[in-house]
Amino acid sequence: MTKILKVLGAVVVCLILVLLVLRAIGLDPHERRPGLWLKGDLDTTPVTDWSFTDKYKTVKVQTNSWYLLPHSVTTFCIAYNGQLYLATTRTETREWSRNVARDPHVRLKIGDQLFARSLSVVTDPAEREGVLQARAKKYAQKYPPPGPPFTVYHVVSD
Repeated sequence: MTKILKVLGAVVVCLILVLLVLRAIGLDPHERRPGLWLKGDLDTTPVTDWSFTDKYKTVKVQTNSWYLLPHSVTTFCIAYNGQLYLATTRTETREWSRNVARDPHVRLKIGDQLFARSLSVVTDPAEREGVLQARAKKYAQKYPPPGPPFTVYHVVSD
């Protein structure tokens, strides 16, 4: 019995060490590979115009998972009327979308800047339509976009 406890204790210590190392290095997501913590200095300056994000094809989003580790992904961003939006398809199968539904607090990494914000689902049809048109223009895609419907998130201050 004591041998089992020693082995379990060693496994727990190793897991804690691995998590501490991963916390120190961050493990940003890369294209299709998800990551954990986003590294960088938190920018607390209020942003009144998000149009600077037009020069970035993607942003990184860190969500809070149910198992207490962060989950970060790379996704497209859309600036519309000075506001920032994220859009995704297949919301029910995306881990980060399920995390946002449970806890809307996120961290966004745009270039070298890190922002703490919240996401809210856009329910206004006119606003959603405008965002999706801006998305089609930014990414040179046809509108309306083919395939499954998009869920559009509005980035708001915490």
